[in-house]
Amino acid sequence: MAQLHIQHAYTWKFQAFHKCSSTKKLRCRFSCTNSHFIANKVKRAYTSVLIVPTGVGASIGGFAGDALPVARALASVVDSLISHPNVLNAAMLYWPMPNVLYVEGYALDKFAQGLWALQPVHQNKVGLVLDAAIEPDLLNRHLQVADAVRASLGLPVLEYTVTDKPMGIEKWIDMKSGQSTGRIKHPDSLLRAVQRLVDQSQVNAVAVVGRFPDEDEDSMSDYRQGIGVDALAGVESIISHLVVKEFQIPCAHAPALLPIPLSQILAPKSAAEEIGYTFLPCVLAGLSNAPQYIVTNSQIVERSCIFASDVDSIILPADTFAGSGVRAFANKKINKPLIVAVEENTTVLRDTPDRLNIKTVNVSNYWEAIGVIAAHKAGIDPYSLRKNRIDNIPFRSSSSTNGTMVVRG
Repeated sequence: MAQLHIQHAYTWKFQAFHKCSSTKKLRCRFSCTNSHFIANKVKRAYTSVLIVPTGVGASIGGFAGDALPVARALASVVDSLISHPNVLNAAMLYWPMPNVLYVEGYALDKFAQGLWALQPVHQNKVGLVLDAAIEPDLLNRHLQVADAVRASLGLPVLEYTVTDKPMGIEKWIDMKSGQSTGRIKHPDSLLRAVQRLVDQSQVNAVAVVGRFPDEDEDSMSDYRQGIGVDALAGVESIISHLVVKEFQIPCAHAPALLPIPLSQILAPKSAAEEIGYTFLPCVLAGLSNAPQYIVTNSQIVERSCIFASDVDSIILPADTFAGSGVRAFANKKINKPLIVAVEENTTVLRDTPDRLNIKTVNVSNYWEAIGVIAAHKAGIDPYSLRKNRIDNIPFRSSSSTNGTMVVRG
C-alpha cells in the first residue's frame, strides 16, 4: 500500500492521458511503484483529515485563516494531512507545508465516500478565471497578484480568461439554519471560461475570482470583530463545488471586493482579509501543488494514490457531523478511522455525534485533539493517557451464541 510521505520516493508511470468530453475533465490512467522500501521502516505513513465546514460561523476556522495554526501544528505530528481551502486559506497570507494536501470540499466528500482517490503532484498548471463583472482597476489588481506570485514565488499560473458575461453572484444568510449561502445566476458563463482554459491552455487546476456584492461597514461589523458568520463563504463553496463536479480538477475561489474603510477595532482572526486588495495569493499557492482527483473506477493498475482507506483519523468541530464526508468515514466497516470531536470549536449547527449515533473521542480543544492524534499515531490507546479510563479486559464466552461479552465483576 503506497502512502504519501515526504520522505518517500515514488516512481510514476503514466499509461494513458486522455480527454473524456468537451465538458468534462482530464482523466489519467496510470500506475506507480514505491521505490523506497527500507528494512527498518515498519510502519506505514499516518494520515489525518482536518475539517472545519465553511459558512457556519466556526469559532476557529470561520474567519480569515484562523484555523491555519491548527493545521500547522497537526501537520508537525502526522505524516500527511488532508484539509480544505477553508482551513488553509488566509487571504493575503499562506504557509507552505509539504505534507499537507489542499483538497476542495466537494472532492473531499467524494474521497471520503471512496469514489475518488488523491494523486499527489509536484506542480499543477494553474489557470485563472475572472468574473466579467469585475471593474477594470479591481481586475488589474488581481492580475498583478498573479504576476507577483509567478515572479516572487515561482508559481505556475499559466493564463487567465474572463467570463463572457457576469456570473451574477448573490449571497445571503439562511434564516433557518444560520449558514451563509447564495447562488450564481449564470453558472454557464463560469463553466465555459474554465472549459477554455482546460482545452486551450491544458491547465489542470483553476482559481476563480467572482465579483461579490459589496457590504456596508455596519453589516460587516460583527465579522470584523470576530463573531458571526462569514457571509461570503457559502456561495464561494457553491462556485468551487460546481467546477470540481464538472471537471474533476482542483479549484478554489477568491472574492473580488472593493476596499473598505480602515477599522480601528478589528479582531486578529479577521485581520488577514484587511491587509491587501485581494484574497487571491493563498488560493494560487494552494492550487499550485494540490493533489489531482482520480475516479476510482478508472483503470488504476496499482494501488498507488491516497484512498479513504488510508485515513487514520478525522478531526472536526463537535457539532458538524452531518456532512456526507464525515458520515462516509463514520460508516466504514473496515479501516474505520479514529474520529475526534472538538467541543470548543462551536458553530451554528447542532449535528453532534450523539444525535447521529457516531462513535467519537470527545476533546475540549485542539490542544487535546493533537495529543490524541500523537498517541494514536504512536499505536497507543489515547484513553491509556487518562486517569482511570482503562477498565479490566472483558471476556468473551465461547458458549455464547449471540456474541455477548462477559465482564469480570
